[in-house]
Amino acid sequence: MRRVAAILLPLLALAACGGEPPPPAGEATAADAQVRAWFPPHGIVDTITLDAVTRLPLRRAALIAPDGHATPANYLNSDAAPSNATGQRAAQFWQDAVTGNNTFAALTQNAGAGAAPDAETQLLAIVSTADIPLPDPVAYRRDWRHYRIRLTFGTPPGEVEREEIPAPAPPAAAAPQP
Repeated sequence: MRRVAAILLPLLALAACGGEPPPPAGEATAADAQVRAWFPPHGIVDTITLDAVTRLPLRRAALIAPDGHATPANYLNSDAAPSNATGQRAAQFWQDAVTGNNTFAALTQNAGAGAAPDAETQLLAIVSTADIPLPDPVAYRRDWRHYRIRLTFGTPPGEVEREEIPAPAPPAAAAPQP
């Protein structure tokens, strides 16, 4: 029985390794870019919010109406490689009770004995946000399927990419309060 398990275990591990290999390190795939247009819940109903996690900064965003009229974003922000630090630090003071000197105690004790670990995470991408006001919320609600959002990533004269995404569905109408 042990021999069968010894033979089957490597075969099972080999079968689990199926699939395509990851792309080379320098190649970007479509899954690398994440762009989302939405109406924030319980937020302002006449503003579309955009979130983008890409390799290039978002430089322009505009809502394109069915007649071709463009409404630019009134807020745009890009943050390259945002980071977040967590944890806590412990302050320790070593002081000799007899002489009041802390040099000997600092050299003989473990300096990190009471410290909690710190951690820092960093996203190796650019996080961009934008807000686009609706020029006519009633017309948008009536014909939102024909609107689109035009995005421009990158800074000239460097690399520039343009993308169009569909506009989000308007939020459900709130029921009137009695």
